[in-house]
Amino acid sequence: MASVTIPSFSGLKAGGTIPFPKATTAKFAAAALTASKLAVRASLKDLGVAAVAAAAAAGVVLAGNGNAMAIQITLGGDDGSLAFIPQNFEVPAGEKIVFFNNAGFPHNVVFDEDEVPAGVDATKISMSEEDLLNAKGDTYVVTSTQKGTYSFYCAPHQGAGMVGKVTVK
Repeated sequence: MASVTIPSFSGLKAGGTIPFPKATTAKFAAAALTASKLAVRASLKDLGVAAVAAAAAAGVVLAGNGNAMAIQITLGGDDGSLAFIPQNFEVPAGEKIVFFNNAGFPHNVVFDEDEVPAGVDATKISMSEEDLLNAKGDTYVVTSTQKGTYSFYCAPHQGAGMVGKVTVK
């Protein structure tokens, strides 16, 4: 689909008329109707882009498959803090949790085997303690369908307080 840019006009006043000879009025009306349809499409496209940008700014990411939603957890604060941001949060069962490497790396995500719901194997949802996210933008994704509270930490920075908790509802 071709991209069309429609300039905005600020020199026309609402309710004003443009005097055209009768022979060109029909052509102008048809052109104006086509331009209106293109403007509506462009506006809807802009609205969609704005909605995605707002979701990303709020920490919500649209997942790549279907209409699944995911929440993004930032590893390392912009201020240099060694933290998961947010540190404590809730997600519905089956929602993806995207851990996004930001600053102060290397980081990883390890779920505490003593602080996950009964029956959950923490090693299956954790990175190994040796695996590390070494660059800004690296991600680790977890999806949990079992309801309950899960505690997790960053192995290299656990002693500095880089710990978190998620409640799956």
